[in-house]
Amino acid sequence: MMVGMAGLEGVEQPRQRSSASAGRWNTATEDEQAFKAVELYGNPTEDEVRLPSRPESAATARRITSCVMLRQWQLPPQTAEHGVLLVSELVGNAVRHTGARVFGLRMLRRRGWVRVEVRDPSRGLPCLMPVREMDVSGRGLFLVDKLSDRWGVDLLPRGKTTWFEMRASDR
Repeated sequence: MMVGMAGLEGVEQPRQRSSASAGRWNTATEDEQAFKAVELYGNPTEDEVRLPSRPESAATARRITSCVMLRQWQLPPQTAEHGVLLVSELVGNAVRHTGARVFGLRMLRRRGWVRVEVRDPSRGLPCLMPVREMDVSGRGLFLVDKLSDRWGVDLLPRGKTTWFEMRASDR
């Protein structure tokens, strides 16, 4: 029986690379893709980055978040990993549930904290649902609730901003 991520049953999981050079190449490739994403869409620490509301935009948002958290802010890898996962969940919700054409991504840093915001034009509020062990979907906000220190939703005149904050110390 294959055990994997929820919603990916029956999908073969990537194999671990055995050589150190393969791991370095993968990281270098990911860095290059992340820098290209920031060049193409902008830096969410300077201004809101607007991305098309399509499933593939989640990968772009993850790359941008990784680039900012690891390279620009030099946060510890686990903090960045959690941030990337939570961005993916908020973007997934914006893409799936809002009917928006675009959504915005903004990242803010203040001493000891990181705040990530995803803005969309829907005023529909996300709902934290109870999660059972066998559930294959509906875990997004559960993860946001468990891995962030705070999260919430700010209603705007036209839409909303869903955000999370995490404590973040420098390496």
